[in-house]
Amino acid sequence: MANTTDTGDSTANGRDPASHSIPRNIVLVVLDTARAKTSGPETSPTLTDLAREGTSFENAFATAPWTLPSHASMFTGTYSSTHGTHGGHTFLDEDLRTLPEALAEAGYETIGVSNNTWITEEFGFDRGFDDLRKGWQYIQSDVDMGTVVRGEDLREKLQATRDRLFEGNPLVNTANVLYSELFQPSGDDGSARTTAWIRNWLDDRDDEQPFFLFCNFIEPHVEYDPPRAYAERFLPEDASYEEARSIRQDPRAYDCEDYELTERDFELLRGLYRAELAYVDDQLAALRSALEDAGEWEDTLFVVCGDHGEHIGEHGFFGHQYNLYDTLINVPLVVHGGPFTDGGTPDDLVQLLDLPATILETVGVDDPELLEQGSSRSLHPQSTDPSREAVFAEYVAPQPSIERLEARFGDIPDRVRAYDRRLRAVRTATHKYVRGDDGFERLHDVRIDPQERTNVADRSPERVRDLRSRLEERFGSFEEADVPGAGAETGPVAMRDGTKERLADLGYL
Repeated sequence: MANTTDTGDSTANGRDPASHSIPRNIVLVVLDTARAKTSGPETSPTLTDLAREGTSFENAFATAPWTLPSHASMFTGTYSSTHGTHGGHTFLDEDLRTLPEALAEAGYETIGVSNNTWITEEFGFDRGFDDLRKGWQYIQSDVDMGTVVRGEDLREKLQATRDRLFEGNPLVNTANVLYSELFQPSGDDGSARTTAWIRNWLDDRDDEQPFFLFCNFIEPHVEYDPPRAYAERFLPEDASYEEARSIRQDPRAYDCEDYELTERDFELLRGLYRAELAYVDDQLAALRSALEDAGEWEDTLFVVCGDHGEHIGEHGFFGHQYNLYDTLINVPLVVHGGPFTDGGTPDDLVQLLDLPATILETVGVDDPELLEQGSSRSLHPQSTDPSREAVFAEYVAPQPSIERLEARFGDIPDRVRAYDRRLRAVRTATHKYVRGDDGFERLHDVRIDPQERTNVADRSPERVRDLRSRLEERFGSFEEADVPGAGAETGPVAMRDGTKERLADLGYL
C-alpha cells in the first residue's frame, strides 16, 4: 500500500532542509524512438533547454530495444525477464505493481495519453490510470478507423469505410475519420491533438488533487512523415521533400531483402527522422507552455526520455528490432523540477527502470511493493541507493516472430533467420558485451569504438569471462532460464483487427 510522505517534514527520505521543495505533480513524457545521439540542440532545442535548467543523464539506457518491453520496465522497475512482456507474450503481467497504481493509491489523479498502440488497455497498461487515452483518436473508441485514413486512394478508403464504419458507434467512427482526413495537422501523428487535449484538461481542473500525467509522442517512429517545413530544414540541399517521402519505409521488408535502400536513401531518411524529432520537440514546448499557463510548472517534476532508439542504416539495419546496439538502447533522459533543478549532466550509468524509484522518492511516496519487486534505483541527488557499475538490456523474443516473417515473405534470408534468438547485454563505462542463447557474442571497447563496429571478444578473453559472469549473475544462464511469459496459456494477446493494422503500419507485424 502506498503512503504519501508528509511534505511538511523537510527531513523525509533524508532530504536536506535547504534542498528544493518537493514537487506536487509528475509529468512523464516518452519521446517514442528518440535516440540519445540525435537528440541535441539542432533537433531538440526545448529538450536542450530543459537539460540546461534541470538534470540531463548522459548515459541513460533502455532495458529493451522496442516499445512494449521498455515501457513495461519503466512502469514496473523490472527487466524483461522479470516482467515477461515481449514479442512472445504481449500483455503486462497483472501480478506486477505499476507506477500509476502506486501513485493512484497515494492520492494522485492519474492520466495517460498514448500515441503508441502497444501502450493501451489492450496490452494491460491501463492499470492505475483514471483515464488512459488514445491520442490519435478525436473521440475515444475501441474501433480504430486507421484503415480508412491509410487507404492510398478513394477506392481503398471507401472499401475500408464499408468494412469498419458500423463496428461500434458509426457516429464516433465517422468523427474520427473526418478528424484524421480533414482536420489533423499535416505530418502529425497525434501529438498536436494530445497537447491540445492536455491544455484543455489542465484548464478544466478545479481541484487541489496532485496529478500524474503520462504522455507518449510517437512522431519519431516509422513512418517518418514530418510536415514539409520541418523536413526541409534537415534534408540535404539537393534533395526535395517529395524525393524523401517517396522512399519506402518498411523495416521488416528491408530486413527480409524484399527491397533495397541506398546510402542516399538512408541519408534522406535520417533527415526525415531529425525533422520528426524537431516537430515533437515543439510539441514538448507546447506541453510546457500549457503547464506554465495553468500555474503548475513550478510544482511539477517533469521527466522526458526516449523509450528506445532507432537504426537508420547503422549496422545494416532499419528500425529497432533483433539486436542491442547502443543505437537502440542509449536514450535521452532529462529530469526537471525539485531537486533536479540545476543538476548538470551527470555521466553515471542509469536505466529507464530507475524511474519508479526516482519518482517515488522525489515526491515522497513510499511503496515497498513496487520497489521490492524489481531493480529500480533512485536517481534523487540525495538518494542512498548505490550507483550502477553496469547497465543491462535484453531482447527476449523476436518481434515479429520468424514465423510471421515467413508467412509474409515466404523464404527469408539466413541473416534474418539467425535473429531467432534471445540476446542479453551488459555495458560498463568502458565495455559492452552481448551474448545470445545460440552462442553469439560480441565485445566492444566503447571508449575507442563507440559505434560498436569492431568485435574484440577474441582479443580479451578475461574481459569476456568477467562480463559473461555479470550477465549470469543478473539473469542466470541461458540453459537454466525459462523464457518468461512464453507458456501456452500466456502467449501473445489476440489483437483487434484495427490494432494489427496500426502495428503493421509501425513496422511491428
